[in-house]
Amino acid sequence: MLTAVALPRYNRKVMAAANLYQAEYLGSGTFIITKPKRKKHKLRQSRVKSPQRGARK
Repeated sequence: MLTAVALPRYNRKVMAAANLYQAEYLGSGTFIITKPKRKKHKLRQSRVKSPQRGARK
């Protein structure tokens, strides 16, 4: 559950930074979407939590 902390009324909305995701329009419905790479720490966490399927058979 998230609660609002003592923030000014005009600053309550949390917005993503403008440079995280970018989309470039190439034409005829084609876009190139870029996003930040996953951090090494988070990548390792997901590998530890979810080992490769079928590895222990």
